Amino acid sequence: QEGRQEGRQEGRQEGRQEGRQEGRQEGRQEGRQEGRQEGRQEGLLEGEAKLLLRMLPRRFGPLPNEISERIHKADPDTIESWADRVLDAKSLDDVFSENKIYLA
Repeated sequence: QEGRQEGRQEGRQEGRQEGRQEGRQEGRQEGRQEGRQEGRQEGLLEGEAKLLLRMLPRRFGPLPNEISERIHKADPDTIESWADRVLDAKSLDDVFSENKIYLA
């Protein structure tokens, strides 16, 4: 009886240890994957913002600082929306206006 009890306790302890190790390993893998995904998204956003910051001055001349700051703070969908408007817009206001939508 005592031997069985000791065996069960040892089994439980080993099981817990193995479970913790597996949990840590899975957590690390998930963390790495999430980190890579976030890095890719940040890289894409940075690239889109950089492209927009190159296109706008070529089309409309020097950019006011407020516009550059606005682009750097924007989310990817907003930057895409602005980029879509660049070719058809007559002014910077047309690009950044909330009410105007330009269709090619």
